[in-house]
Amino acid sequence: MNKLSVISAFLGGVKNRYMQYHPNRSFRERVEIASKIPGVDGLELCYPADFEDPKQTVKLMNEFGLGVSGINVRTRREGKWLRGGLTSGDATERQEVLDEFKHAMDLAAEFGIRRVSTCPLNDGHDYVFELDFFDAYNYAEESFSRICEHDRSVRVCIEYKWNDPRARCLLGSAGETLSFCYAVGAENLGVTLDFGHAILSGERPAQSAVLLHRAGRLFYVHLNDNDRFWDWDMLPGAYNLPELIEFFYYLKRIGYTDDWFAYDVMAKEVEMIENFETVTWLTRRIESLAERIDDAEIAEILKKRNPAASMRYLYEKVFR
Repeated sequence: MNKLSVISAFLGGVKNRYMQYHPNRSFRERVEIASKIPGVDGLELCYPADFEDPKQTVKLMNEFGLGVSGINVRTRREGKWLRGGLTSGDATERQEVLDEFKHAMDLAAEFGIRRVSTCPLNDGHDYVFELDFFDAYNYAEESFSRICEHDRSVRVCIEYKWNDPRARCLLGSAGETLSFCYAVGAENLGVTLDFGHAILSGERPAQSAVLLHRAGRLFYVHLNDNDRFWDWDMLPGAYNLPELIEFFYYLKRIGYTDDWFAYDVMAKEVEMIENFETVTWLTRRIESLAERIDDAEIAEILKKRNPAASMRYLYEKVFR
């Protein structure tokens, strides 16, 4: 069974462009909150915010008995890298990003987790004729190649997203990101499959999982949900329950069963612990629904490709 973690930033000053819903909290406060959420096994730590004092970070995680699912390297900063750091035309900026990744990878190795993840949100464009796509891909390939070669034992996971804050991010789908990984050619470069981001990109998340697994590039999974129009970071199963059941079923088939799920979920007006207790409860509940699917029975139905039979099976066997 996969362990459950929360991205640490979602336990602090949660806000959108218009409102702040929760107060800013210290790292210790966020760790303490995580320790009180039933079902949560650890945190996905954010770099650099959670590593002002790395020794203190380790101490607090041990003190509260929490594991680390990965280190989330933020490639956006206030007042710098405004055009994207990984694809910047300024070699100095690209080197700054590379240096930060190297440090984060060293910290990951010290934690023994061997995984860093990044969502290159600001690497993309807003307008036509704004970005030279040849340069962007060349700079991105160069950046990730140098990042990956720093420590081949640490997996580097790209979390793709269609948009925000760019109107179109450079890597916006599972297929685009997989193609990019092939172009880089580093065995330790793969993909973080965020359920909500896959939905936002118009994908069937189960299909994306199989696609990435077949290529050996499914490195990590984030859970959340949305209405297909915006990345709302909602409770798992709130909008796309059948897709999430199918997703869990295929994750079991491909063997993603002894790793981590990390939550990219926003509490907004709801009390933080109550919100994430529901998140973990929903995850285990929906996993149990997926467990009702019999491999032999569904295999026979899939051979026939009869959606009438599939829907009857779903509602008679799973939603009974």
